[in-house]
Amino acid sequence: MKTQQLSRTGTEVSSVVLGLMRIDALDDAAVRDLVSTALDAGVTMLDHADVYGGDHLCERRFGDAVRLTPEQREKVQLVSKVGIRDGYFDFSTEHILSSVDASLEALRTDHLDVLLLHRPDALVEPEEVAAAFDQLEASGKVRHFGVSNHTPLQQDLLRTAVRQPLVVNQVQLSITHAPLVATGVASNMRDLDQSVHRDGGMLDHARLHGTTLQAWSPFQGGFFTGTFIGDRENYAELNDVLDELAQTHGVTPTGIATAWITRHPADIQVVLGSTKAQRVLEVAAGSDVRLSRPEWYRLFTAAGYLVP
Repeated sequence: MKTQQLSRTGTEVSSVVLGLMRIDALDDAAVRDLVSTALDAGVTMLDHADVYGGDHLCERRFGDAVRLTPEQREKVQLVSKVGIRDGYFDFSTEHILSSVDASLEALRTDHLDVLLLHRPDALVEPEEVAAAFDQLEASGKVRHFGVSNHTPLQQDLLRTAVRQPLVVNQVQLSITHAPLVATGVASNMRDLDQSVHRDGGMLDHARLHGTTLQAWSPFQGGFFTGTFIGDRENYAELNDVLDELAQTHGVTPTGIATAWITRHPADIQVVLGSTKAQRVLEVAAGSDVRLSRPEWYRLFTAAGYLVP
């Protein structure tokens, strides 16, 4: 398993993150098998959110099923997110604090290694966020802080009041859903949709600030439209290249799709949301593959992006 530093914290983490948003339907044995497979493969980061399953349900399923030893807990980073409520977003001090307490209880732990603000709150007051972060840091309940799906300016706005570094931004990214990469490749080309900036330079901003990007839905064709792997109706050329490179490197097409993300020098982590232990092993193997520049760009163009 490829490892990397989490932002500029000095903490070494796996390049693959196990996302646990779908474990509400699994029994305890299946949850334990999934997590133990991931840990044995070298995964160190486990991703949760208060809304996964509804009202901390997936966090409770994890806490009920998995008993990390003190040694394991020291090596594992537990992540959770806060801010999405029923029909609105809420970054108020009160909600952040109460949700973290509920997450800690559900996960049966005394601290989160990383807390992320989930989707941006249009009514965010940075001072409210800062007050919550300060209390959580001082109490030892949260060690590091970050965001999810936030633009560069939204992060900079938070930084007007928040003292703690924003070490993570979790964003949607796959070979076929890569505007944050593709825009820069085709910058300054009139009338080309790929050239339109929609995220304010999220990738370059992360590299400038040392923020670790985490790619969710790494195998989705679009916004939960289904995986592109094996979809020859919509992605025939891409799957041909995936199959060829999988054979070349001795991994599966899923492993190559993982390697496309982890090859980027921004050290982007891959958030795997599968409940299948075999998929975890495929992704872990792919993280060790280092694609050449020609291979990386070949996948990029096979997915439909232009290299001018």
